[in-house]
Amino acid sequence: MKGEGDVKISYWAAHLTTTVSVSLVLLLVGIITFITLSSQKESRNIRQRLEVNLVMNDSVSDNYAAGVAQRLSAAPYAIEPGYIGKAQALKDWQEETGEDLETLFGVNPLSPEVYFRVKAEYSSSDSLKAISKSLQAIPGVADVVMPDSEMVEAMNSNIQSLAIILGIVALVMIVISFVLINNTVHLSIYARRFTIHTMQLVGATNGFIRRPFILNNLLAGLMAALIASAILAISFAAAPHMGWNDVSHYISWWLYACVAGGMVIAGPLICCVAAAIATSRYLKKDYDELIRS
Repeated sequence: MKGEGDVKISYWAAHLTTTVSVSLVLLLVGIITFITLSSQKESRNIRQRLEVNLVMNDSVSDNYAAGVAQRLSAAPYAIEPGYIGKAQALKDWQEETGEDLETLFGVNPLSPEVYFRVKAEYSSSDSLKAISKSLQAIPGVADVVMPDSEMVEAMNSNIQSLAIILGIVALVMIVISFVLINNTVHLSIYARRFTIHTMQLVGATNGFIRRPFILNNLLAGLMAALIASAILAISFAAAPHMGWNDVSHYISWWLYACVAGGMVIAGPLICCVAAAIATSRYLKKDYDELIRS
């Protein structure tokens, strides 16, 4: 027969095991969530690196090109529109090639250019074609230089494939994590199945028996979520000091707060549901079934 001290030690050992196990699972879920969200942000950044250039006619002045860039700032597809004047275009040409076109031709033969980056939502080939058509209708535009359509399709296809793979991996890992939490809680209640039977023998109601198990596992889930959130916060804060400066570019403190808040809600909730199901299972068994289980 176990003494009262042994029972208390066994209870706290089971409680500690549940808390640590759920902490590790929630930490894994948090890391997977950050990786998935970061990959989505990076794919968006890649799409938004596509640049469109408008080559203006020779007769177009720099002021007119600046006006076109200003009008494009209101376009729903344009990011950071700007322009390059004739003098700047000539200077850039000389720096890149070493040729002095003004001396060669007697005049500056280059035209102003207007440029902008395309928003991720408009990075498909069909959207780029529609944008090109509308830009060519602008007075003074001699040519519209768009990204290569085959390159755009290949980029979008690769990004979509990567997103699908990451989504499947994240879903599978989250399902596995929830199963592990359920099994951990189930094992902690399995160790006290005879306590449940004893409480039934003295006339305790099912609700009375379930209550402490649910509350204890709610507390364990909450503690586990706080521990996992603290580990992620420490890792996030320490990343720049370890040379991982790009982490803050993908993961903001606001995003961390949302993920941590989700874990604080999900951890106790999953533990409570698992405790209620496991307790109900043992409430339905008689003593012989408890011995065999």
